[in-house]
Amino acid sequence: MKKRQSISTLALAAMLGILCTGCAPQAKEEQTQVVAVMASVKQVAGQMTYEEPEPLPEPEPEPVFQEYDIELMAIGDNLMHMGIVYTGKQKDGSYNYDCLFDELSSFLETAEIKVINQETILAGNDLGFSGYPKFNSPTEVGDAIGAAGFNVVLHASNHAGDKGIEGLQNCVTFWESHPEVLMTGIHKEAAPSHEIPILTIDGVDFAILNYTYSANASTLKQELRGHLNMLCNWNEENGQIDYKVLHPQVLADIAAAEELADVTIVFPHWGNEYKTSPSKYQKEFARQMTEAGADLIIGTHPHVIQPVEWVECENGNRSLCYYSLGNYVSTQKQTLCMLEAMAWVTFTVKENGVVLAEEKTGVLPMVCHYRSGPVRLKQVYLLEEYTPELAAAHGIKQYGEVELKYDELEQWSQEILGDWVMTAKEALEE
Repeated sequence: MKKRQSISTLALAAMLGILCTGCAPQAKEEQTQVVAVMASVKQVAGQMTYEEPEPLPEPEPEPVFQEYDIELMAIGDNLMHMGIVYTGKQKDGSYNYDCLFDELSSFLETAEIKVINQETILAGNDLGFSGYPKFNSPTEVGDAIGAAGFNVVLHASNHAGDKGIEGLQNCVTFWESHPEVLMTGIHKEAAPSHEIPILTIDGVDFAILNYTYSANASTLKQELRGHLNMLCNWNEENGQIDYKVLHPQVLADIAAAEELADVTIVFPHWGNEYKTSPSKYQKEFARQMTEAGADLIIGTHPHVIQPVEWVECENGNRSLCYYSLGNYVSTQKQTLCMLEAMAWVTFTVKENGVVLAEEKTGVLPMVCHYRSGPVRLKQVYLLEEYTPELAAAHGIKQYGEVELKYDELEQWSQEILGDWVMTAKEALEE
């Protein structure tokens, strides 16, 4: 701003006298108005000069809302068979599982929401490691999940109770040491209902809901009640599970999530193992959840991939449903179990809300590749990077006594996932 020079009271009075010569006394009000609009007065070379007032600054224009995207990636069952457990054993006897996620680094760096289904419980290393049928996986698996950049881990699976309530609570305690990861599906304290888990990304609230059909029994054990999010209804007197009926708490949670969050995502652990088509109960549950307000449904458990489709309800609600992503890592012996999927979902944030951008959403087929003699994980590949030579060298040929054929992987991918298949370039492009 320009610096102004002050003048004396007499000089100002003299100036006013010059300006107002001949003015009648009753013109004082007009004189005041003249003074009010005058600029500052200063003396330059012995003469009085007048300076126009500086104009007021132009008002700032209203900011224009810039749309932006939030991307979600989700992978299926982190199924820690003992061959996978031993893959992480180091020469000094320690365990490290960072290698499990090496091939996902580009996707993990790009996506803002990164989800993994931890199929097997991390019940505490002091309980010993075990595989099928009652698993306990090293807590170092969880350390690797956090180090890789995942920010959501799902634990409501049929193996959540494999080590009883002690193992379940140990698992919850472990995840408390990783506050950067939102763990959902199991609870340290028993309660008929729990707070809705919310993940906030770039100002948008995502509700993350996770449920399982059972804990590998036709009845829900007393010790697990209130600690495990149940998808199916069960009898409170004897614990008998009704696999045909959706638990009312699921719908209540979705309704609550609709009030709290901008987007509601449900991760159900459901379906029939090794079936590539969803059951009628999966379809009915998906319809009910969509009708209640679910925006996105991503399923796990069958160990094989299942289709992706829109679910539309009579009340106008619509959701995108991935019925099953299959496994992520495992050493299963069925060739179809080696084909798996990564969900890739793009949400576009607009001025008036959040929408699922179908043109930037899809699924990336992947292949779990292990070797035999001994059985150890080698790598998870994108199907687009897999080759017939790799398929011929897969350890399933010796371990499972079946031959993995590249052409069959391609065929299954096309038949089951169809037009939803996308490439890595499509997912990662700006």
